Amino acid sequence: MPDGRRKPERKHMVAVVTSTGKPLMPTSAYRARKLLKKGRAVIFKYRPYFTIQLVDRADGEVQEVEYKSDTGSVHVGISVCTEKKELLSEQRDLLENEPEDHNDRKKNRRTRRNRKRYRKPRFDNRKKKPQEGHEKWLPPTLLHKMEVQVRLFREFCRVVPVTSACFEMGKFDTQALKAVSKGEPVPEGEGYQKGERYGTDTLRAAVFLRDGHTCRFCGRSVKDGAILHVHHVGYWKGDRTNRPANLASACEQCHTPANHGKNGILYGKEPEFKTLKDASYMTSVRWIMLDEIKKAAPGVQVSVTYGVTTKRKRQELHLPKSHVNDAFSMASFHPKKRSDTEYWKKIPRHDRVLQKFYDAVYLDTRDGSEKKGSELSNGRISRNHKKDSENLHQYRGHKVSKGHNSIRRGASSLKPGSIVMYKGEKMTVHGTHTRYVKGKDGKTAKKVNVQFTCPASDGKKSASLEKCTPVSRVYNTGWKRYWPDKK
Repeated sequence: MPDGRRKPERKHMVAVVTSTGKPLMPTSAYRARKLLKKGRAVIFKYRPYFTIQLVDRADGEVQEVEYKSDTGSVHVGISVCTEKKELLSEQRDLLENEPEDHNDRKKNRRTRRNRKRYRKPRFDNRKKKPQEGHEKWLPPTLLHKMEVQVRLFREFCRVVPVTSACFEMGKFDTQALKAVSKGEPVPEGEGYQKGERYGTDTLRAAVFLRDGHTCRFCGRSVKDGAILHVHHVGYWKGDRTNRPANLASACEQCHTPANHGKNGILYGKEPEFKTLKDASYMTSVRWIMLDEIKKAAPGVQVSVTYGVTTKRKRQELHLPKSHVNDAFSMASFHPKKRSDTEYWKKIPRHDRVLQKFYDAVYLDTRDGSEKKGSELSNGRISRNHKKDSENLHQYRGHKVSKGHNSIRRGASSLKPGSIVMYKGEKMTVHGTHTRYVKGKDGKTAKKVNVQFTCPASDGKKSASLEKCTPVSRVYNTGWKRYWPDKK
């Protein structure tokens, strides 16, 4: 600071347990350092909350502690309060692209198994049974989001004497939300039975009937000889859901790879209204989540609140809209002394897609630039379709590198975030890449390349493992802290 004083320490909670493992009231980081330095405490655990264990106390007095959570499918707000102060305030961001990872894994597995004819089909030889410890089967993506929130609550109750907990679990009428988004009257009675697919056999037929069997991008219809396809409008931003609002009729002249690019007529289009998958998620898992929460901490009194109650209380407290403020506004404790908010985002520990395809690279004879094989395609969608766009095969010149499939069969000890020494400079590891090179003698050698998060002083973004000396290795805990302005 300008006047020479020490910068004030951020208010971080440190959990405390007795020598027998009983949770006590949390303390400050300053006092925790003093106890560790004097030998009166030892480090009990680091994750998910830093906890110390007292070596000279087997019991102690505790206060009433409320655990409050604003549940959600993407952002989760958590606030833990006593009557006098807030102990913890944090926002946890869950995985957003997990369905895409599952789809990539499924697609690559199907492609890999199709390479050998003698492989027997095994995709339909089992029944969907409830996951271990659950009474009802849930999709893996929904199950993961639910278990993360239940696990956070369980781990916190093990190190903090929580007496009561409050969770916001709303029920949403998706058909009413759709009607409001479209500006239509809210359905009543039989209106709930007459949805967007009413009177049609398939989703494809419903989309064509809604669009009048006409291309929404050029206006050609089947009467003009157009061959219609079902197009995902929000593909460019990762929205590949099959809801009718995200589907549109496109003719064979518009539905081409070139038009899917950034300069194409299909790129950048928005669906009719935003997806309601977050609302559907809470409607699907709220009662299952409530049962799991009660099992996680049997001695804690659990209650449920709704968004309208939270909003009213937040407005009474004159707090801006945020996930942590929504959590703080629940239950009965609303102390004036707030805690600093921490932001964490979930990161995958492992890559489900063990197999990746690298396209061949050619020299474009028109300008001499390097382009992938998909960029110089023949313009044909499938073998039973006539050519939809220009045949670019003729511009394929010298093949710089051939296409190949890479299957990861091992894990590197250098995880993202590890520190290595490269030419006297400490570099942060972004990842590693392994390739096998055949020498002049015919022997194959394994080459490991270390990729850096930023270029080194010599401008290199990566270097071979032989030139790098590991300094420290990190363990992927599944969570990464971030700051909102630096996310």
